[in-house]
Amino acid sequence: MLERALYGDQRYFRWLLGLLVVIGMGFGAYMIQLNKGLTITGMGRDVSWGFYIAQFTFLVGVAASAVMVVLPYYLHNVKVFGRITILGEFLAIAAVTMCLLFIIVDLGKPMRLLNVLLYPTPNSILFWDMVSLNGYLFLNIFIGWNVLEAERKGVHYPSWVKPLIYISIPWAVSIHTVTAFLYAGLPARHYWLTAIMAARFLASAFCSGPALLILLAYLVKKYTKFDPGQEAIDKLTNIVTYALLISVFFVGLEFFTAFYSNIPGHMHSLVYLFVGLEGHGKLVPFMWLFAILAVIALVLLLNPKTRSREKTLKIACLCTFLSMWLEKGMGLVIAGFIPNPLEQVREYSPTIPELTIALGVWATGALILTILYKIATSVKEEVGDASH
Repeated sequence: MLERALYGDQRYFRWLLGLLVVIGMGFGAYMIQLNKGLTITGMGRDVSWGFYIAQFTFLVGVAASAVMVVLPYYLHNVKVFGRITILGEFLAIAAVTMCLLFIIVDLGKPMRLLNVLLYPTPNSILFWDMVSLNGYLFLNIFIGWNVLEAERKGVHYPSWVKPLIYISIPWAVSIHTVTAFLYAGLPARHYWLTAIMAARFLASAFCSGPALLILLAYLVKKYTKFDPGQEAIDKLTNIVTYALLISVFFVGLEFFTAFYSNIPGHMHSLVYLFVGLEGHGKLVPFMWLFAILAVIALVLLLNPKTRSREKTLKIACLCTFLSMWLEKGMGLVIAGFIPNPLEQVREYSPTIPELTIALGVWATGALILTILYKIATSVKEEVGDASH
Protein backbone atom coordinates (compact mmCIF):
# COMPACT_ATOMS: atom_id res chain seq x y z
CA MET A 1 0.00 0.00 0.00
CA LEU A 2 2.99 2.31 0.38
CA GLU A 3 2.95 3.11 -3.34
CA ARG A 4 -0.26 5.12 -2.78
CA ALA A 5 1.81 7.82 -1.07
CA LEU A 6 3.64 8.42 -4.37
CA TYR A 7 0.55 9.71 -6.14
CA GLY A 8 -1.15 13.03 -5.58
CA ASP A 9 -1.79 16.51 -6.94
CA GLN A 10 0.62 19.44 -6.95
CA ARG A 11 -0.68 20.77 -3.65
CA TYR A 12 0.15 17.44 -1.98
CA PHE A 13 3.72 17.43 -3.28
CA ARG A 14 4.26 21.12 -2.46
CA TRP A 15 3.20 20.36 1.11
CA LEU A 16 5.62 17.42 1.31
CA LEU A 17 8.42 19.57 -0.14
CA GLY A 18 7.73 22.31 2.41
CA LEU A 19 7.89 19.79 5.26
CA LEU A 20 11.18 18.38 3.91
CA VAL A 21 12.66 21.89 3.85
CA VAL A 22 11.69 22.44 7.51
CA ILE A 23 13.04 18.97 8.40
CA GLY A 24 16.31 19.87 6.65
CA MET A 25 16.58 23.10 8.68
CA GLY A 26 15.94 21.17 11.88
CA PHE A 27 18.50 18.51 10.95
CA GLY A 28 21.08 21.21 10.21
CA ALA A 29 20.51 22.77 13.63
CA TYR A 30 20.74 19.30 15.19
CA MET A 31 24.13 18.75 13.53
CA ILE A 32 25.34 21.93 15.23
CA GLN A 33 23.99 20.65 18.55
CA LEU A 34 25.64 17.27 17.99
CA ASN A 35 28.95 19.07 17.43
CA LYS A 36 28.77 21.68 20.19
CA GLY A 37 26.55 19.87 22.67
CA LEU A 38 23.50 21.05 24.57
CA THR A 39 25.25 24.34 25.34
CA ILE A 40 23.48 25.77 22.28
CA THR A 41 20.16 25.29 24.08
CA GLY A 42 18.73 27.39 26.89
CA MET A 43 19.02 24.52 29.37
CA GLY A 44 21.51 24.49 32.21
CA ARG A 45 22.17 23.30 35.74
CA ASP A 46 18.95 24.74 37.16
CA VAL A 47 16.57 23.89 34.30
CA SER A 48 17.74 20.60 32.85
CA TRP A 49 14.50 19.69 31.07
CA GLY A 50 13.42 22.28 28.53
CA PHE A 51 11.46 22.67 25.33
CA TYR A 52 12.34 19.19 24.03
CA ILE A 53 10.97 17.32 27.04
CA ALA A 54 7.98 19.66 27.21
CA GLN A 55 7.07 18.69 23.64
CA PHE A 56 7.68 15.03 24.42
CA THR A 57 5.36 15.22 27.43
CA PHE A 58 2.58 16.86 25.44
CA LEU A 59 2.86 14.51 22.46
CA VAL A 60 2.68 11.39 24.63
CA GLY A 61 -0.81 12.59 25.50
CA VAL A 62 -1.73 13.09 21.84
CA ALA A 63 -0.56 9.53 21.15
CA ALA A 64 -2.46 8.08 24.12
CA SER A 65 -5.69 9.77 23.02
CA ALA A 66 -6.08 7.29 20.15
CA VAL A 67 -7.69 5.02 22.74
CA MET A 68 -10.71 7.36 22.67
CA VAL A 69 -11.69 5.95 19.26
CA VAL A 70 -10.10 2.49 19.52
CA LEU A 71 -11.89 1.54 22.76
CA PRO A 72 -15.48 2.42 21.68
CA TYR A 73 -15.07 0.90 18.21
CA TYR A 74 -13.32 -2.38 18.95
CA LEU A 75 -14.52 -3.03 22.50
CA HIS A 76 -18.07 -1.66 22.44
CA ASN A 77 -18.74 -1.95 18.71
CA VAL A 78 -19.67 1.72 18.29
CA LYS A 79 -20.01 1.64 14.50
CA VAL A 80 -19.82 5.39 13.96
CA PHE A 81 -16.11 5.32 14.85
CA GLY A 82 -15.44 2.82 12.04
CA ARG A 83 -14.21 5.43 9.58
CA ILE A 84 -12.24 7.62 11.97
CA THR A 85 -10.46 4.92 14.01
CA ILE A 86 -7.67 4.44 11.46
CA LEU A 87 -7.04 8.21 11.55
CA GLY A 88 -6.62 8.02 15.33
CA GLU A 89 -4.25 5.05 15.11
CA PHE A 90 -2.10 6.72 12.46
CA LEU A 91 -2.06 9.96 14.49
CA ALA A 92 -0.72 7.89 17.42
CA ILE A 93 2.10 6.53 15.21
CA ALA A 94 3.17 10.04 14.17
CA ALA A 95 2.92 11.36 17.75
CA VAL A 96 4.97 8.53 19.30
CA THR A 97 7.62 8.92 16.59
CA MET A 98 7.92 12.61 17.52
CA CYS A 99 8.13 11.64 21.21
CA LEU A 100 11.07 9.33 20.51
CA LEU A 101 12.79 11.97 18.36
CA PHE A 102 12.44 14.59 21.11
CA ILE A 103 14.05 12.16 23.56
CA ILE A 104 16.93 11.58 21.13
CA VAL A 105 17.62 15.30 20.61
CA ASP A 106 17.37 15.93 24.37
CA LEU A 107 20.00 13.29 25.15
CA GLY A 108 22.70 15.29 23.42
CA LYS A 109 24.48 12.15 22.23
CA PRO A 110 22.02 9.63 20.70
CA MET A 111 24.41 6.78 21.53
CA ARG A 112 23.30 7.14 25.14
CA LEU A 113 20.07 5.40 24.16
CA LEU A 114 22.05 2.17 24.06
CA ASN A 115 22.61 2.44 27.82
CA VAL A 116 18.91 1.73 28.39
CA LEU A 117 19.17 -1.45 26.31
CA LEU A 118 22.63 -2.61 27.40
CA TYR A 119 22.11 -1.87 31.08
CA PRO A 120 18.34 -2.26 31.71
CA THR A 121 17.19 -1.07 35.12
CA PRO A 122 13.60 -2.22 35.83
CA ASN A 123 13.52 -0.10 38.98
CA SER A 124 13.81 3.03 36.81
CA ILE A 125 10.73 4.80 35.45
CA LEU A 126 12.79 5.78 32.38
CA PHE A 127 13.23 2.11 31.51
CA TRP A 128 9.48 1.52 31.58
CA ASP A 129 8.89 4.71 29.61
CA MET A 130 11.11 3.30 26.87
CA VAL A 131 9.25 -0.03 26.94
CA SER A 132 5.79 1.57 26.90
CA LEU A 133 6.51 4.07 24.10
CA ASN A 134 8.18 1.61 21.73
CA GLY A 135 5.59 -1.06 22.48
CA TYR A 136 2.73 1.34 21.77
CA LEU A 137 4.35 2.46 18.53
CA PHE A 138 4.66 -1.10 17.22
CA LEU A 139 1.15 -2.01 18.39
CA ASN A 140 -0.38 0.84 16.40
CA ILE A 141 1.73 0.07 13.32
CA PHE A 142 0.71 -3.61 13.32
CA ILE A 143 -2.95 -2.97 14.15
CA GLY A 144 -3.51 -0.01 11.83
CA TRP A 145 -1.66 -1.48 8.87
CA ASN A 146 -3.23 -4.96 9.05
CA VAL A 147 -6.75 -3.64 9.56
CA LEU A 148 -6.36 -1.24 6.62
CA GLU A 149 -4.85 -3.99 4.43
CA ALA A 150 -7.75 -6.30 5.26
CA GLU A 151 -10.24 -3.56 4.43
CA ARG A 152 -8.54 -3.00 1.07
CA LYS A 153 -8.91 -6.70 0.28
CA GLY A 154 -12.52 -6.73 1.45
CA VAL A 155 -11.93 -9.30 4.20
CA HIS A 156 -11.95 -9.32 8.00
CA TYR A 157 -8.64 -8.51 9.65
CA PRO A 158 -6.59 -11.53 10.91
CA SER A 159 -7.74 -13.07 14.19
CA TRP A 160 -4.31 -12.49 15.77
CA VAL A 161 -4.88 -8.72 15.51
CA LYS A 162 -7.77 -8.83 18.04
CA PRO A 163 -5.56 -9.61 21.09
CA LEU A 164 -3.21 -6.78 20.06
CA ILE A 165 -6.17 -4.40 19.96
CA TYR A 166 -7.19 -5.40 23.50
CA ILE A 167 -3.59 -4.99 24.70
CA SER A 168 -3.28 -1.57 23.05
CA ILE A 169 -6.15 -0.10 25.11
CA PRO A 170 -4.55 -0.32 28.58
CA TRP A 171 -1.16 0.24 26.93
CA ALA A 172 -2.37 3.65 25.69
CA VAL A 173 -3.24 4.64 29.26
CA SER A 174 0.08 3.28 30.51
CA ILE A 175 2.28 5.41 28.23
CA HIS A 176 0.97 8.64 29.73
CA THR A 177 0.75 7.24 33.25
CA VAL A 178 4.40 6.22 33.16
CA THR A 179 5.32 9.67 31.79
CA ALA A 180 3.43 11.28 34.67
CA PHE A 181 5.34 9.07 37.12
CA LEU A 182 8.60 10.54 35.78
CA TYR A 183 7.47 13.83 37.29
CA ALA A 184 5.43 12.74 40.30
CA GLY A 185 8.27 10.51 41.50
CA LEU A 186 10.65 13.41 42.10
CA PRO A 187 10.17 14.56 45.71
CA ALA A 188 12.46 17.60 45.35
CA ARG A 189 10.12 19.20 42.78
CA HIS A 190 7.08 20.48 44.69
CA TYR A 191 5.03 21.44 41.62
CA TRP A 192 5.16 17.88 40.28
CA LEU A 193 4.75 16.13 43.62
CA THR A 194 1.02 15.50 43.37
CA ALA A 195 -0.97 12.27 43.41
CA ILE A 196 -3.22 13.49 40.58
CA MET A 197 -0.37 14.08 38.11
CA ALA A 198 -1.26 10.97 36.06
CA ALA A 199 -4.95 11.91 36.17
CA ARG A 200 -4.08 15.45 35.01
CA PHE A 201 -2.01 14.05 32.16
CA LEU A 202 -4.77 11.70 31.00
CA ALA A 203 -7.48 14.36 31.21
CA SER A 204 -5.44 16.82 29.14
CA ALA A 205 -4.57 14.03 26.69
CA PHE A 206 -8.20 13.06 26.19
CA CYS A 207 -9.15 16.62 25.23
CA SER A 208 -6.09 17.77 23.23
CA GLY A 209 -5.70 14.56 21.19
CA PRO A 210 -9.35 14.20 20.10
CA ALA A 211 -9.48 17.97 19.45
CA LEU A 212 -6.58 17.57 17.02
CA LEU A 213 -8.22 14.50 15.51
CA ILE A 214 -11.42 16.46 14.85
CA LEU A 215 -9.44 19.19 13.06
CA LEU A 216 -7.59 16.54 11.03
CA ALA A 217 -10.88 14.83 10.16
CA TYR A 218 -12.21 18.10 8.74
CA LEU A 219 -8.98 18.55 6.74
CA VAL A 220 -9.31 15.02 5.36
CA LYS A 221 -12.93 15.70 4.45
CA LYS A 222 -11.96 18.95 2.69
CA TYR A 223 -8.97 17.73 0.67
CA THR A 224 -9.97 14.13 -0.12
CA LYS A 225 -13.08 12.24 -1.18
CA PHE A 226 -13.20 10.41 2.14
CA ASP A 227 -15.65 11.58 4.81
CA PRO A 228 -14.79 10.39 8.36
CA GLY A 229 -18.41 10.95 9.36
CA GLN A 230 -20.11 13.81 11.19
CA GLU A 231 -21.60 11.51 13.83
CA ALA A 232 -18.12 10.33 14.85
CA ILE A 233 -16.97 13.95 15.08
CA ASP A 234 -20.00 14.78 17.26
CA LYS A 235 -19.17 11.95 19.67
CA LEU A 236 -15.51 13.03 19.78
CA THR A 237 -16.69 16.57 20.53
CA ASN A 238 -18.51 15.30 23.63
CA ILE A 239 -15.32 13.56 24.76
CA VAL A 240 -13.32 16.77 24.26
CA THR A 241 -15.89 18.79 26.23
CA TYR A 242 -15.90 16.56 29.31
CA ALA A 243 -12.15 15.94 29.25
CA LEU A 244 -11.43 19.68 29.03
CA LEU A 245 -13.79 20.35 31.95
CA ILE A 246 -11.99 17.73 34.04
CA SER A 247 -8.57 19.04 32.99
CA VAL A 248 -9.42 22.62 34.00
CA PHE A 249 -10.91 21.30 37.26
CA PHE A 250 -7.65 19.45 38.02
CA VAL A 251 -5.63 22.63 37.49
CA GLY A 252 -7.99 24.34 39.91
CA LEU A 253 -7.34 21.59 42.47
CA GLU A 254 -3.63 22.39 42.32
CA PHE A 255 -4.38 26.02 43.12
CA PHE A 256 -6.58 25.10 46.09
CA THR A 257 -4.04 22.63 47.51
CA ALA A 258 -1.16 25.09 47.14
CA PHE A 259 -2.79 28.26 48.45
CA TYR A 260 -5.18 26.88 51.07
CA SER A 261 -2.37 24.89 52.65
CA ASN A 262 -0.14 27.97 52.29
CA ILE A 263 2.95 25.83 51.72
CA PRO A 264 5.55 28.00 49.92
CA GLY A 265 7.08 25.10 47.99
CA HIS A 266 3.75 24.39 46.32
CA MET A 267 2.81 28.04 45.85
CA HIS A 268 5.98 29.37 44.25
CA SER A 269 5.69 27.57 40.91
CA LEU A 270 2.08 28.67 40.42
CA VAL A 271 2.93 32.24 41.46
CA TYR A 272 5.79 32.23 38.95
CA LEU A 273 3.53 30.97 36.16
CA PHE A 274 0.66 33.40 36.60
CA VAL A 275 2.02 36.59 38.19
CA GLY A 276 5.79 36.17 38.24
CA LEU A 277 8.20 35.48 41.08
CA GLU A 278 10.91 37.83 42.35
CA GLY A 279 10.66 39.95 39.22
CA HIS A 280 10.83 36.96 36.87
CA GLY A 281 7.82 36.09 34.75
CA LYS A 282 8.64 35.03 31.20
CA LEU A 283 5.84 32.46 31.15
CA VAL A 284 3.13 34.73 32.60
CA PRO A 285 1.70 35.88 29.22
CA PHE A 286 1.63 32.29 27.96
CA MET A 287 -0.16 30.97 31.03
CA TRP A 288 -2.81 33.69 30.92
CA LEU A 289 -3.24 32.87 27.24
CA PHE A 290 -3.77 29.23 28.30
CA ALA A 291 -6.49 30.33 30.73
CA ILE A 292 -8.20 32.56 28.14
CA LEU A 293 -8.12 29.88 25.42
CA ALA A 294 -9.44 27.23 27.83
CA VAL A 295 -12.37 29.47 28.81
CA ILE A 296 -13.16 30.27 25.16
CA ALA A 297 -13.07 26.55 24.31
CA LEU A 298 -15.36 25.65 27.22
CA VAL A 299 -17.88 28.37 26.34
CA LEU A 300 -18.02 27.19 22.72
CA LEU A 301 -18.18 23.50 23.63
CA LEU A 302 -20.77 23.78 26.39
CA ASN A 303 -23.17 25.77 24.19
CA PRO A 304 -25.05 23.25 21.99
CA LYS A 305 -25.44 25.78 19.14
CA THR A 306 -21.73 26.61 18.86
CA ARG A 307 -20.74 23.00 19.51
CA SER A 308 -22.81 21.74 16.57
CA ARG A 309 -21.66 24.46 14.14
CA GLU A 310 -18.57 23.46 12.15
CA LYS A 311 -16.83 26.85 12.19
CA THR A 312 -17.16 27.43 15.94
CA LEU A 313 -16.33 23.78 16.67
CA LYS A 314 -13.04 24.18 14.79
CA ILE A 315 -12.25 27.30 16.83
CA ALA A 316 -13.10 25.42 20.05
CA CYS A 317 -10.87 22.48 19.10
CA LEU A 318 -8.00 24.78 18.13
CA CYS A 319 -8.34 26.68 21.44
CA THR A 320 -8.43 23.36 23.34
CA PHE A 321 -5.31 22.05 21.61
CA LEU A 322 -3.32 25.27 22.04
CA SER A 323 -4.39 25.77 25.68
CA MET A 324 -3.29 22.25 26.64
CA TRP A 325 -0.04 22.72 24.72
CA LEU A 326 0.67 25.91 26.65
CA GLU A 327 -0.19 24.37 30.02
CA LYS A 328 1.52 21.00 29.58
CA GLY A 329 3.86 21.64 26.67
CA MET A 330 5.42 24.70 28.28
CA GLY A 331 4.28 25.65 31.78
CA LEU A 332 4.24 22.32 33.59
CA VAL A 333 7.80 21.22 32.82
CA ILE A 334 9.56 24.56 33.23
CA ALA A 335 7.72 25.59 36.42
CA GLY A 336 8.83 22.41 38.17
CA PHE A 337 12.40 23.75 38.20
CA ILE A 338 11.46 27.18 39.57
CA PRO A 339 12.58 28.08 42.14
CA ASN A 340 15.65 25.84 42.35
CA PRO A 341 16.53 23.92 45.57
CA LEU A 342 18.38 27.02 46.80
CA GLU A 343 15.15 29.04 46.47
CA GLN A 344 16.61 31.07 43.58
CA VAL A 345 14.82 31.83 40.33
CA ARG A 346 16.78 30.85 37.23
CA GLU A 347 14.60 31.35 34.18
CA TYR A 348 14.74 29.36 30.98
CA SER A 349 14.14 30.40 27.39
CA PRO A 350 14.56 28.12 24.36
CA THR A 351 17.21 29.30 21.89
CA ILE A 352 16.76 29.69 18.12
CA PRO A 353 18.64 26.42 17.35
CA GLU A 354 16.53 24.65 19.99
CA LEU A 355 13.29 25.90 18.45
CA THR A 356 14.53 25.04 14.94
CA ILE A 357 15.27 21.45 15.99
CA ALA A 358 11.85 21.19 17.65
CA LEU A 359 10.18 22.55 14.51
CA GLY A 360 12.07 19.94 12.48
CA VAL A 361 10.73 17.18 14.72
CA TRP A 362 7.16 18.48 14.39
CA ALA A 363 7.63 18.63 10.61
CA THR A 364 8.85 15.00 10.65
CA GLY A 365 5.68 14.00 12.48
CA ALA A 366 3.56 15.98 10.01
CA LEU A 367 5.33 14.24 7.10
CA ILE A 368 4.69 10.77 8.57
CA LEU A 369 1.07 11.70 9.30
CA THR A 370 0.54 13.08 5.78
CA ILE A 371 1.88 9.92 4.14
CA LEU A 372 -0.13 7.62 6.43
CA TYR A 373 -3.32 9.62 5.88
CA LYS A 374 -2.71 9.63 2.12
CA ILE A 375 -2.52 5.83 2.17
CA ALA A 376 -5.55 5.49 4.45
CA THR A 377 -7.77 7.87 2.48
CA SER A 378 -6.76 6.25 -0.82
CA VAL A 379 -7.83 2.85 0.50
CA LYS A 380 -11.05 4.27 1.96
CA GLU A 381 -11.90 5.91 -1.36
CA GLU A 382 -11.17 2.67 -3.21
CA VAL A 383 -13.47 0.56 -1.05
CA GLY A 384 -16.20 3.18 -1.15
CA ASP A 385 -15.93 4.54 2.41
CA ALA A 386 -17.00 1.19 3.88
CA SER A 387 -15.91 0.71 7.47
CA HIS A 388 -13.89 -2.39 8.41
